[in-house]
Amino acid sequence: MAIADDLKKTLTDPTPLYFAAGTADLALQQAKKVPGLIEQLRAEAPARIEAVLDTDPKVVQEKAKVAQEAVTARVVEVFGAIDPKKLGETAQDLALRGVGVAAEYAVRAKETYDKVAEHGEQAVRAWRGEVADEIVDIAEAVEPEPAAAPAQDAPAEAAAEEKPAAKKPAARRGAAKKASAEPAAEPAAEPADQG
Repeated sequence: MAIADDLKKTLTDPTPLYFAAGTADLALQQAKKVPGLIEQLRAEAPARIEAVLDTDPKVVQEKAKVAQEAVTARVVEVFGAIDPKKLGETAQDLALRGVGVAAEYAVRAKETYDKVAEHGEQAVRAWRGEVADEIVDIAEAVEPEPAAAPAQDAPAEAAAEEKPAAKKPAARRGAAKKASAEPAAEPAAEPADQG
C-alpha cells in the first residue's frame, strides 16, 4: 500500500507544476530585460571594438609569456612537494569535503525549488485572478460584514424559540398520561372501600 500511497501523492502533488509555472514566469521576467541589454551593448560596442583595435599585439604576447612562466613555476612547485603519504590523506579529506559540499548544495537546491514553486503558485493565482479573491476572503475573515452579525443572531434566537416549543408538547403528553392514569386508579380504589 505504501507504493500506491506514494504514487497517489506524487500524481496529486501540484508542486512540480507550480515549479514549471514559476520557471516560466521568471524566464518571462528576464526576457523583458533583453531589449535594455541589447541597447546597452549597442552603446558600448564601438568603444570596446576601438579598445581591441588599439591594443598592441606585442604587449599581449609579453603578458601571455609572464602568465605561462608563472603557471609553469607553480606546477613544478606542486609536483615537487607531493608526498605519497600526504596524498592519501589529502584525497580522503577532499572526498569528505566533497560530500559535505554536495549535501549543502542539495539543501540549497531544495530551498530554491521550493521558492520557485511558491513563486509559480503565486503566478498561477495571478493568472487566474485568484489573488483578488483571496484578499477579499482575508478581509472578510478579519472584518466580518456588520449585516452578517445580526443575521447570525436571528437563527440562534429562532432555534431558542423552537426548543421550548418542542418541550411543551412533550410536557402535555406526560400530563395527559398522568390524567388518564389517575381516573383508572380511582375506580380501583372505590371497590376496596365498598367491601
